[in-house]
Amino acid sequence: MALRGIKVLELAGLAPSPFCGMILSDFGASVTRVDRIQDHSMDTMARGKRSISVNLKAPAGIDVLRRLCKSADVLIEPFRPGVMEKMGIGPDCMLQENPRLIYARLTGFGQKGAFAQMAGHDINYIAVSGVLSMLGRHNEKPYPPINLMADFAGGGLVCALGIVMALFERSQSGLGQIVEADMVKGSAYVASFLKSTRKVGLFQDDRGKNLLDTGAPFYDTFETSDGKFMAVGSLEGQFYKLLLKGLELDKVDMPHQMSMSDWPQMKEIIAKRFASRTQLEWCKVFDGTDACVTAILSMDEAAVHPHNIENRTYFEDDEGESHPTPAPDLSRTPASPGKSNNRYFFLIICNNLYNMPRFL
Repeated sequence: MALRGIKVLELAGLAPSPFCGMILSDFGASVTRVDRIQDHSMDTMARGKRSISVNLKAPAGIDVLRRLCKSADVLIEPFRPGVMEKMGIGPDCMLQENPRLIYARLTGFGQKGAFAQMAGHDINYIAVSGVLSMLGRHNEKPYPPINLMADFAGGGLVCALGIVMALFERSQSGLGQIVEADMVKGSAYVASFLKSTRKVGLFQDDRGKNLLDTGAPFYDTFETSDGKFMAVGSLEGQFYKLLLKGLELDKVDMPHQMSMSDWPQMKEIIAKRFASRTQLEWCKVFDGTDACVTAILSMDEAAVHPHNIENRTYFEDDEGESHPTPAPDLSRTPASPGKSNNRYFFLIICNNLYNMPRFL
């Protein structure tokens, strides 16, 4: 696996840091999660990781973490700015003791700024980044894409990318460095396309009226007669023609595709047509075509869809539970996710325990 031999310490946190650690583990890194004492973690992204419990409120516990860091390649810490420094294990100290260490700091609002010490969640980070203002339908309030944008895309994934880049640079310089990944900045970066395309008129501040935000009748979701839904992304002219053909609509009777003033009327016509048949019936019409029309599948349906089975989009663990397959695929050094989310090795580090087995 691509990261075989890399030793990672992941200080226990919420969604973004476990996801970051899981990515590294899936691709071969040896990841040890450092839990708090009596912390009953609900982490569902712990596959392939070992876990120890360390009392970081006690000097002996801090000493244990310090010693672990001396032999680690990567440390992932998800705390607010200044917490690690107060414990005497901030990046300046740890990089002196282990100059090859990649010290990854994963925060919400970042290490600096007026909001740096504030609590927050995904919805707050994408609000401050400007991204949330662009998500939603016309004449409706902004709505968050669950917690995918900041926690996972702009947080855990960006942090993992930073770690891998720092590891690559270390292979040339021999030195570690600090990776600062904050979810406000990460979310804004992920949304670079939205920001840059405003200059060419693709996105305007009036959300829900643009080409890709459900404003266009050919880029939206539509309900079928059985209460299910179809996703339509017929942007290009040739694909739009196939959409109309499948819906049995005559192009002559429809306004021009890019006549924005007619989009509400066009959407009503298309919605009415989709509502006339079941999802399965529409799949028989559009599957295998270039109309860019697909069924909206539930997570359970997606796991057993023929295409996803053939493409190994999901895999089953040793308990028969389905999970998304690590991506991307690497031809020579593919990922190999851990077999179970529940195989942890726990050790309670008490105040006076100094004789510690070698975990890393």
